[in-house]
Amino acid sequence: MPMTHQYRLLGSILAFSAVLFGAFGAHALKETLSAHDSVQTWETAVRYQMWHALALILLSSNGLSNPIPKMTGPCFVVGSLLFSGSLYGLALDGPKWLGPVTPLGGLCLMIGWLLLAHSSFNNKI
Repeated sequence: MPMTHQYRLLGSILAFSAVLFGAFGAHALKETLSAHDSVQTWETAVRYQMWHALALILLSSNGLSNPIPKMTGPCFVVGSLLFSGSLYGLALDGPKWLGPVTPLGGLCLMIGWLLLAHSSFNNKI
């Protein structure tokens, strides 16, 4: 596997685990960690939105001969809208039903990273 594919694979796995660990910290460690206030929630939404926006930009400038997995981009877009959008709403004291939307967005983001990692592992991009 060429080094560029190895870096892409590692980057995809690290990005996936960042989303996973973020969700783990927000839920499984909820009582251990300090409570999140609206500013922290907002900052989390912004951070995830920016990283995935940058990922989309990098994916769009893919100079390799093989295309990226077709669902990676849509997973990043939908995931960013659901994840960050619901956190923005919650930070602004929006309706509580937005709470269950956040993990759905996180799942979409993780799926996008796994698709990219799988493609890199199989040397398809």
